[in-house]
Amino acid sequence: MPMLEIRRHSKRDGDEAVHLSQEGVELARWSGTLMGPFQVVATSVAPRARETAIAMGFAVTVELPTLPNVNAFLQESQAASYDVGAPFTRLARLVAKRGSAVSDYSNALARQWSELLAPLGPGDAAMVIGHGGHIECALTALFPEADHDEWGALFGYMEGARLHYDTAAGRFHDIEFVRG
Repeated sequence: MPMLEIRRHSKRDGDEAVHLSQEGVELARWSGTLMGPFQVVATSVAPRARETAIAMGFAVTVELPTLPNVNAFLQESQAASYDVGAPFTRLARLVAKRGSAVSDYSNALARQWSELLAPLGPGDAAMVIGHGGHIECALTALFPEADHDEWGALFGYMEGARLHYDTAAGRFHDIEFVRG
């Protein structure tokens, strides 16, 4: 079964910085020595995501288009920071609200990941470099029945998850978290 490695981009100097910092390049370079090879390497259109993959030593093969409702998602997902409970549980409640911007965006991002894995064969692997908050929401969309209280903190730089994909069933299973 194919495997998908999901990672948050590496460090940058402040939340407004577009590019990786030198420390971020070094962290990505080190992380890249611990994984691969990948048949598909996908990133968002943000320079920091592409720079992360390249610093890891992987050529970007797919640039994932920005989803049309990203601004509504960002605005609506801020509500999770004011909610109670563990971080993934707060996000999961937003994702579960059918028809909401967070639900629509999270499920669309999860579909992008499924489309990347669908053509891959047994033993193949793909990697996606994305953004904090986005990848966590998509993971809760993929695993709505999971015990999200057990998932821990939201992802730091270069953290993420490994998922296995059942090509016949067209779905992900077996999530493994990758922490700092």
